[in-house]
Amino acid sequence: MKSHIFKRPLKYLSICISAALTLPVIANANDTSSSVKKDIETIEVKWLRQAYRGNVQALDLPQSVSKIPYKKLELTGTTSLQNSLEFVSGVTRQNDFGGLWDMFAIRGFAGDENLPSAYLINGFSAGRGFSGNRDVSNVEVIEVLKGPSSALYGRGEPGGTVNITTKKPQFDEQGYLKLTGGSFNTYRAEGDYTNALSDDLAFRLNGAYEDAESYRDTVEKKKAVLTPSFLYQLNGNTVLSYELEYLDQEADMDRGIMYVKEKPFSSSNFYGEPADDPVKIEAIGHQLEIQHDLSSGWYFNAGLSYRESSFEGSVSEPRWYDADNNYIVRQRRYRDFDAEDLSARFEFSGAINLFGFTHNLLMGADTYEYELERLILRYRHSGEPDDGPDAFAIDYDNPVYRAELPAMKNNTSDLEEQNGRGVYIQDQIDLSDNWKAMLGVRYDHFEQDITYRLDNNRKTSSSKSYINPRFGLVFSPSEDTRFYASYSEGARPNSGVNGNGNGHNPEESKSYEIGLKWDLADSNFSGTAAIFSTEKKNILASSPNGDGTTEAIGEAESEGFELDLSYALTENTEISMSYAYVDAQNAKEITLWDWYVIDEGARLGNVPEHSGNFMVRHFAEVNGFEGSGGFVVQYVGSQLGDFLEQDFNLPNYTLVNLFMNVELTHNIDVNLNIDNVLDEEYYANSYFEAWTMPGAPRSFKVSVKYSF
Repeated sequence: MKSHIFKRPLKYLSICISAALTLPVIANANDTSSSVKKDIETIEVKWLRQAYRGNVQALDLPQSVSKIPYKKLELTGTTSLQNSLEFVSGVTRQNDFGGLWDMFAIRGFAGDENLPSAYLINGFSAGRGFSGNRDVSNVEVIEVLKGPSSALYGRGEPGGTVNITTKKPQFDEQGYLKLTGGSFNTYRAEGDYTNALSDDLAFRLNGAYEDAESYRDTVEKKKAVLTPSFLYQLNGNTVLSYELEYLDQEADMDRGIMYVKEKPFSSSNFYGEPADDPVKIEAIGHQLEIQHDLSSGWYFNAGLSYRESSFEGSVSEPRWYDADNNYIVRQRRYRDFDAEDLSARFEFSGAINLFGFTHNLLMGADTYEYELERLILRYRHSGEPDDGPDAFAIDYDNPVYRAELPAMKNNTSDLEEQNGRGVYIQDQIDLSDNWKAMLGVRYDHFEQDITYRLDNNRKTSSSKSYINPRFGLVFSPSEDTRFYASYSEGARPNSGVNGNGNGHNPEESKSYEIGLKWDLADSNFSGTAAIFSTEKKNILASSPNGDGTTEAIGEAESEGFELDLSYALTENTEISMSYAYVDAQNAKEITLWDWYVIDEGARLGNVPEHSGNFMVRHFAEVNGFEGSGGFVVQYVGSQLGDFLEQDFNLPNYTLVNLFMNVELTHNIDVNLNIDNVLDEEYYANSYFEAWTMPGAPRSFKVSVKYSF
């Protein structure tokens, strides 16, 4: 199967995008005719509302919401979505498919382990398909909305939803160029420029190029991202935006090390094959949005998103450790995945007075079509005498790589087609000056067709419909404090099929949460504390067939406590911290494949019970130069390394990272980051013993930024 990226865009989408590019694109920042209230949350162009938010502030939502601004990412030297989420309580790193995509769990739930984690970009799904590692060069702010949001967004995990708001064009000229160099021959260039093209039209162009080796032997990575966007004020009441995202990534797929308890820690040994060459990932995405002021505080918002992605390459992967011969038996796979994802959304939002109460209403509908074409070739040691006991083995202590690699045979070839449609309504009612109630419901219909090309093009079809409600209550004893309680139900369609070729029922969840939110501006003290409990069923795990099929393992539950806060300790010193206690486990005894039993109470993988981070930043002036410095301490408790092997645990670890920035001139500043300054030895995540990722040793990087 050849990659079809950029060769088969949907015809009517291309027409829409082409038409958009011929239009003059979004808001004149000097226009004072906008009637949007100042307290309504908007993105950088001050009156462009966020999707699925309506006119309800984050503080008034009956759920925990954590925000990570770009400034914090820049200060700490964070350039990827995966690393940025470590600043949020209850979000933990999962096995990331050899470093080729982003995978995380929120409150213990990670979703389908065979796909990247789901997240949103400006309210549109970006987790379907294979778009590589998300760069943050065009990120304005990352929001993590805790708890199930399926009653609003549709497809989503019960632990929470990640929504990325991108940087928007401005009508004043501004920009920067930043160059970074660091350990392991890491080099990165990043830039951003925005300006007006006319009184009504603005554009922005940002992106990054990165070329890096690794603390892992022979492992390298190159990535280029480019994200141009346009903003146009059609008239005093209508705004149009268009954004394009392009990614070109080449990276060695690195499954990590084979964990052997008797062996000393090693972070460098690579057990793949350099001769496999890098895995190539390409992705291109389009987003087109329009917002119209209907007057009287009501707004219409609609959008269209289209994304293509391709993932292609071969990789040699460890399978098991042979202690008698001190070698690792491996397999080899070639993967070619092509995905297309088209989605559309429209919604109305505003406030009305009815029955003596103010109703903040949000009503909308969305739809998507998703297509995934997969081809997998595989070589696997057969155990037959003519295959040889070391046919594709490698020495554990001193890996010696090969020039010739074994040929592979067809393993999987299928085409999966999904389409979903949903309608939703949400009403946040102002019961009094102090009490608000939220009521919401969403209806979804999901259809799936899978064609098996290696089985005479056999086709299976399934369809599901479901309804998800949400309820919440908010009490505000003051303008800057909220107590809340909520109940939500969620559902997420499951991709793929089981070993018998049948589709899966959707994942279903129920979640309860109570919490406290505060934002005390006078004392610069803000935060969120929450207690939660979530139940979930129809969770998927990889089938032992090794053919890409999956099985629903049954039910799981998660409960715990989260705390996120920030405080200005003095006029020049800021602190922030997050902490989470998460008890995530299997909810009932399950028998898989007629022979494997998973006990009730078994822990879920890569989910520590205790985790958190603490950050201190101090501002100072030294020898006439202004700047700041500080540290971040990150703690990750012991976590299960393999859900099917409950005695395989990754030990807890603590990392200390240092940062410092100095303003050399009005336009030039320098940033220094030293990560893992104590050179802690640790394991970051695991899928099972053969795929365990050792953490990075001490490293540094220096950035020079010119702003204008």
